[in-house]
Amino acid sequence: MATTDTISHPASTVNRLVSVIVVNWNRRDLLRKCLQSLAAQSLYEVEVIVVDNGSADGSIEMLEAEFLRQQTLPVQLIRNNQNLGFCAANNQGIEASRSNFVALLNNDAEASPDWLRALLSAFEGRPDVGMAASKVLVHEDPSRIDKVGHLIYPDGQNRGRGCGETDRGQYDAVEETAWPDGCACMYRREMLDQIGGFDEDLFAYADDAELGLRAQIAGWKCLYVPSAVVRHRRGETLGLRSTFRLELIERNRVLLAAKLFPIGLLLLNPFYYLLRLAAGAVAALRGKGEVGRYPSKLAVLAALLKADFAALRMLPRMLGKRRQLVRKLSTAEIYALLRRYRIPLRTLTEDAI
Repeated sequence: MATTDTISHPASTVNRLVSVIVVNWNRRDLLRKCLQSLAAQSLYEVEVIVVDNGSADGSIEMLEAEFLRQQTLPVQLIRNNQNLGFCAANNQGIEASRSNFVALLNNDAEASPDWLRALLSAFEGRPDVGMAASKVLVHEDPSRIDKVGHLIYPDGQNRGRGCGETDRGQYDAVEETAWPDGCACMYRREMLDQIGGFDEDLFAYADDAELGLRAQIAGWKCLYVPSAVVRHRRGETLGLRSTFRLELIERNRVLLAAKLFPIGLLLLNPFYYLLRLAAGAVAALRGKGEVGRYPSKLAVLAALLKADFAALRMLPRMLGKRRQLVRKLSTAEIYALLRRYRIPLRTLTEDAI
């Protein structure tokens, strides 16, 4: 049972243009830097909602001493007594927010001063746009791209567009993309009210892909805004070599496909999965790709098997959710969408940051 304790800056009683939700779990120093970047935003009509998932590292004490008491930021704090996961915590923040636009910023990310203003521009004159994506750069080396929107493979595995590339301006145009990365994005409240928030069965990882694809199926668009720049410390929550992280990614790509993919593509899922596994194994033998970073390939295999069995147990529940979807796109249009934003197999299996 989550315990909620709300502490607000006086200015947060004003109806704000944008609400920013920051989920935190035992990342005190990163949270401080994240909030400092929000305090420096050029857009002033902002409320910040920090949802803490049971931190025990002094995060709450730091927040109270440096932000709430000093009133440097209009902050509302929601305290959970346990880690409810990324999805549930963001849903808490969305429910507590009062603005027409809701932004998410990971605690391991720092936003440029015009980040919120730039994201908000994506919705001007575009009532069909429900999502805005940031240009997310690698914090340690901002000349490299972490992600600029997302792409997806036919087995449900998704990956950040441009991941690992040197930023040469190749993604400097405002354009449509599949969906934004949940570490730094903005959603239209009208869209969230229509289709719902994050699927809490996912807990964490692939949650932004599931929400984004569900929104696209409901007829909402996503715009990528290159001037909305964020620097992200990738993999800080669980670590890039965490097998639990790998389990969640693998389990959730199956659940995403079961919930959202057309039946014809869902039946082909094992074929595409095995094809990706084979390509990933070849890449790992050459020291490339995500799998190549793990010292024990047997641990990777065990994590994948554990994840797939977990997904099978949850399959009936996810298939049942198909009936609840808001559908504006036809099956043919969904196929076209997935083809448009398909990630090449070689890129997916060989490239890694």
